[in-house]
Amino acid sequence: MNNLPFEFQGETLHLLPSGALYWPARRLLCVADLHLGKSERLARLGGPILPPYENEETIDRLSHDIATTDPAEVICLGDSFDDLAASRALPATIQNRLTGLMAGRGWVWVLGNHDPGPVDLGGTCRADHRAAPLVFRHIAEPDARGEVSGHYHPKARIVLGGRSIVRRCALLDADRVILPAYGAYTGGMLCDRPELACLFSPRAEILVLGPRPMRFPVAHSSMSPARRNPST
Repeated sequence: MNNLPFEFQGETLHLLPSGALYWPARRLLCVADLHLGKSERLARLGGPILPPYENEETIDRLSHDIATTDPAEVICLGDSFDDLAASRALPATIQNRLTGLMAGRGWVWVLGNHDPGPVDLGGTCRADHRAAPLVFRHIAEPDARGEVSGHYHPKARIVLGGRSIVRRCALLDADRVILPAYGAYTGGMLCDRPELACLFSPRAEILVLGPRPMRFPVAHSSMSPARRNPST
């Protein structure tokens, strides 16, 4: 596997090319922001009609990561579904594939702002999930330590070979990790936006996704070098 290992809170974690996070010592796989059912929700609410392929693409990606890592536990960090109605409208084929992936392992649905309630697919629903020394939640809290979260769908603009490219990324410092969106059709927020930059220290790093994930200091991008209070 072309994983990118890194140290966090005394533990060795691995960022997978897909954007999943794997913790080998705990056999724990973590994914953020699947947004299953997005095309169905947009159509239901009168939005643009998108080809309904995001479910299959996202589940294919998740199936591959589970087959590769064989986790004992999977944590989905919120916004796993585009809303509760979308979770109930998933095609039977997708529901069957999900329940197959869940069989024989712990499965935690951390609640997000798109899916604020339990789903009918099994597993455990929680506001956050603690596995010392780490805590897993959907939205980062400013004073948290050892936190793994999602929500912001971070992406980075970097220059490689004289070309400016934008890719999904994770953000990392001594206190927190923010994972990229895992699902298809999710879009993203550039990591120099104040909503993200204010959460990280000057020594933060950007872990850029790709066939071989790459690691850059924030100085390689235009991300703000100073931590600020996001309430101001």
